[in-house]
Amino acid sequence: MLMPRQKTPDLRVDTVGTGAGVFTLSQETSERGTVVCFYRGLHCPICANYLKEFERLVPEFAKRGVGCIAVSSDPQDRAEAMAEKIGASGLRIGYGLPLSVARDWGLYISTSRGVTSIGIEEPALFSEPGLFMVSPDQALYYGSVQTMPFVRPHFSELLSALDFAIDKNYPARGEYSGAV
Repeated sequence: MLMPRQKTPDLRVDTVGTGAGVFTLSQETSERGTVVCFYRGLHCPICANYLKEFERLVPEFAKRGVGCIAVSSDPQDRAEAMAEKIGASGLRIGYGLPLSVARDWGLYISTSRGVTSIGIEEPALFSEPGLFMVSPDQALYYGSVQTMPFVRPHFSELLSALDFAIDKNYPARGEYSGAV
């Protein structure tokens, strides 16, 4: 289990679109850290809507000194299709996430149920969603994981929380790991 205020696993994935290349979390230089959004893949219509909202708010995160990336285990062609579908211009889209790394981040893994409601085949295995705020020293500040595509944290609420945390120098919470 990931622990707040402790270092997260490193994350290294290829990206598509403008500025395509390799994203490496440990080499990020954003002043206040990075929001990492793990999504299910092109087959998920909820992911597309969710990422459209993330794309829209990337400039707001940037104003706060926070970098952004969305990552899935999809191969390059499906990641490119998702980037096109959501009109990604500021949001980095990472692909090829090894499921072993997804598991290191505490993500749930699902098996295919075939073709989805939008007519796209699910991969044999894929990770369920997770949203993380990682500080510049790669420590976990905030984390949320889902067992299915529904009921995800809102990016606008994360922005409001960041404003409060920045203003009050609010620490990451949930760090206690002793006996209870």
